Amino acid sequence: MIIYTTEAQDINSFYRLESLKEVYGIIWMLVPILTLVLGITIGVLVIVWLEREISAGIQQRIGPEYAGPFGILQALADGTKLLFKENILPSRGNTGLFSIGPSIAVISILLSFSVIPFSSRLILADLNIGIFLWIAISSIAPVGLLMSGYGSNNKYSFLGGLRAAAQSISYEIPLTLCVLSISLLSNSSSTVDIVEAQSKYGFWGWNLWRQPIGFIVFLISSLAECERLPFDLPEAEEELVAGYQTEYSGIKFGLFYVASYLNLLLSSLFVTVLYLGGWNISIPYVFVPELFEINKMNGILGTTIGIFITLAKTYLFLFISIATRWTLPRLRMDQLLNLGWKFLLPISLGNLLLTTSFQLLSL
Repeated sequence: MIIYTTEAQDINSFYRLESLKEVYGIIWMLVPILTLVLGITIGVLVIVWLEREISAGIQQRIGPEYAGPFGILQALADGTKLLFKENILPSRGNTGLFSIGPSIAVISILLSFSVIPFSSRLILADLNIGIFLWIAISSIAPVGLLMSGYGSNNKYSFLGGLRAAAQSISYEIPLTLCVLSISLLSNSSSTVDIVEAQSKYGFWGWNLWRQPIGFIVFLISSLAECERLPFDLPEAEEELVAGYQTEYSGIKFGLFYVASYLNLLLSSLFVTVLYLGGWNISIPYVFVPELFEINKMNGILGTTIGIFITLAKTYLFLFISIATRWTLPRLRMDQLLNLGWKFLLPISLGNLLLTTSFQLLSL
């Protein structure tokens, strides 16, 4: 079979075109992922700066002010410092577990951001089981903390890892029951559907008003999952030096702080999505409500307004979390476990039964 020169050139150009399409397809898939990672990084830097400024204001002292204007580059300076510090490994520890622990904690939290809807058209993966995928993935993070504590060959680190695992198990169940109540109320486990179900009834349709008991339990459980005061027992300085972080230095030590702030940002976003109406503003007593219906806006304007509203609600909850840190004292370990198992678990279970009963009666 004889193939002429022009036909061979056409075949070669066709193959080149197909390969270019594959390359562009891969790039097009990576763009939203890289955009999300960049946005998360900026969000974490803002949280660190906000926490330092709010903490300084509560304690009536001056916060960071030298690294950049108003100290906004302080978190970047601290991260750069940790990046160039020596990475010390414990001589008698398990090097594999010691090294992989911080990565597991960070990656498991990063994956959960894929199901967060920042607006009606901006979500990485709109899954039917999105909310339960978050619970499943986030439950992996304490495994990384336990591995870090065990691999350090240090009694304080190991006790910190055990505390982190016990605390996560104790508060994961009430949190899951609250999420299940929201799923029953919205007839869906998709995060986008949950937000749209709240937008049908405006401001008073937020799950904050329809599920007040669940909101309080979810709020407490999410703070415990983030290991924030008054629930920071895994790294209590007076008892365990620094908990599971005791033997870490350099970038691995910094990864634990990144995981902590990522988890705080993630929990705040889920509070916004599940209870505060997501990207819908739903201001009551507005005579022209069409101006605030983000779902009906097309293009970049609607997406931008949706992102702004979502982040405004998220950072409002972040302010509450930071203020709580300097308001309440740390609980004892037995008090923490009693709160989770003897109070929050029965309350969340009763809330689920009430929600199920009302849903069955409304059929």
